Amino acid sequence: MSEPTGAARRRGPFQVGDQVQLTDPKGRHYTFTLEAGKNFHTHKGSFPHDELIGAPEGTVVRTTGNVAYLALRPLLPDYVLSMPRGAAVVYPKDAGQIISMADIFPGARVVEAGVGSGALSTYLLRAVGDQGMLSSYERRADFAEIARQNVERYFGGQHPAWKLTVGDLQDNLAESDVDRVILDMLAPWECLDAVSKALVPGGLVCCYVATTTQMSKTVEALREHRTFTEPQAWETMVRTWHLEGLAVRPDHRMIGHTGFLLTARRLADGVEPPMRRRRPAKGAYGEDYEAATS
Repeated sequence: MSEPTGAARRRGPFQVGDQVQLTDPKGRHYTFTLEAGKNFHTHKGSFPHDELIGAPEGTVVRTTGNVAYLALRPLLPDYVLSMPRGAAVVYPKDAGQIISMADIFPGARVVEAGVGSGALSTYLLRAVGDQGMLSSYERRADFAEIARQNVERYFGGQHPAWKLTVGDLQDNLAESDVDRVILDMLAPWECLDAVSKALVPGGLVCCYVATTTQMSKTVEALREHRTFTEPQAWETMVRTWHLEGLAVRPDHRMIGHTGFLLTARRLADGVEPPMRRRRPAKGAYGEDYEAATS
């Protein structure tokens, strides 16, 4: 049985073409690709790549300036934060939430709109595996090319489950019987007709938006479409901790708001969504409220 795509690059001794992440004594990271005969240079000296080729992960190398660097393969969260960008990347904390809360499973048929730099695409491909399908849509050709290079660099070549299309999802979506749809775009409400037709009953749509205005408009559009369950929305924040002997306290900086996530499930055809019993707050729908279809 052959290994899943990219698995061989995640274990064993370092090989030519592998990504290496060096950590200096101050905890700073440096990422590069191993090439035979090349040297890695820093302001603290240099060392040859050949010193790492064939060595196990967790090796410590020293530069000509006698500074020690720990060498490991970058984890996927490290990779996506250091890779070349066209558009902003989906942060690891949000990508992890999407994989979990959208229930992206091995073999799933997933459609993604708004590829950006390919960070979320890489996470999704690892989750669906070689037997799944990820069909990604990106309206900008330059972003799509950057994403393609980043994804192929991570997996060591083309991924058999990935198809990348340049164009708008609502105009080009050809897939049907889709399990999950992930929308990372400015106006996800514009795609709901196409998404509803593509999803299987019980399928899930997950939207990643930056502002409360986008979130509100998307939620109301999902409700008015009447082919989805009541949407759920949330955001996550990550706070690291300082650990030094008995000095255990929260770090002064944290990863705060990056975006909102909201999900809804596809109802069976012809089924009316149950009436909501929740009483809206007074003034929630004022005279100046603009419906999602306006």
